[in-house]
Amino acid sequence: MKYAIETFDLTKTYGDFTAVDSLNMKIKKNSIFGFLGPNGAGKTTTIKMLTCLIPPTSGTARVAGHDVLESPDEVRQKIGMVPQKVSLYMDLTARENVEMCADFYGMPQDLRETRIDDLMELVDIKYAADKPVGQLSGGQQQKVSLVASLIHQPDILFLDEPTIGLDPTTKRVLWDLIDELNSSGHTIILCSHDMYEVELLCDYVGIINQGVLAAFDTPQGLKDTLIMEEESVKAREITGILDKIEQESAEPGETGKKGGVCRGTEISMLITNLTDDLLSELESLPVTLEVRKHRTGRVILELDEKCETAINEVLMALLRNNARITSISTRDPSLEDVFIKVTGG
Repeated sequence: MKYAIETFDLTKTYGDFTAVDSLNMKIKKNSIFGFLGPNGAGKTTTIKMLTCLIPPTSGTARVAGHDVLESPDEVRQKIGMVPQKVSLYMDLTARENVEMCADFYGMPQDLRETRIDDLMELVDIKYAADKPVGQLSGGQQQKVSLVASLIHQPDILFLDEPTIGLDPTTKRVLWDLIDELNSSGHTIILCSHDMYEVELLCDYVGIINQGVLAAFDTPQGLKDTLIMEEESVKAREITGILDKIEQESAEPGETGKKGGVCRGTEISMLITNLTDDLLSELESLPVTLEVRKHRTGRVILELDEKCETAINEVLMALLRNNARITSISTRDPSLEDVFIKVTGG
């Protein structure tokens, strides 16, 4: 089985409202898949259909090799779910909560006890096994939820905002745990609004908007696509403006430096031996649109992106002046930029 999840024109309607519209996607087995979408986009509805909580209006999906309409019980045996809001009994201990889940799945007593101990040790919560869940911290409760969701050895684990409200240290512990679970053979479906978390963990990302799958790729692939799209749009805009200027018989150079027609590539550098001569040379480069200097020695250049050698020209100027650079970077879009672009936010 190559894919953990496949959807085929998966659709859910409520009266005249279409929550999910003909969704088609394939999620590879043993991958970490980030499922993103603004509130009301259809993300939760999709997850509910994939976990057999609600039936689709039309279309279908295969989860762990089983059809959600034809074999919902088999699907449920193959999936685990960690909801955003911890759904544990606060007055029961961590172990008692997990034992209830084991009973629900009909696990034999001997296998159940061994499995609980192994999982609690895996997620590092065994020390709190006999404490009431209500006395545990948010991060500890999430660990207990993970154990409960893994007790029946599911192939696919759905995580809904697993680190929301947690401190940075606990977040990193859970990130390591998610990565470890994936390495042990679990397919992870991660729903999150934390773009850094998604970019850090996920092999693939799907973005749903207004019920439609608006984007599907690797995190880097989505960012590269945005770069190319922005460059294409900017190129068309620049061409149109230049044509208009030419038609109006404008003087040459009006689209060049300071106050030009577009923003270009941005390059940021921290130079420890910045001099007025170097700054003047950078400002005088034909590819420079704008120079911003900070008291720390950081220089931010706005470069003409029409010139493919713009960055090379800057680097040559730095070498000619024996500049000592402790930091240099160009700005690429983040996954959050992609999300905003795709969803129209």
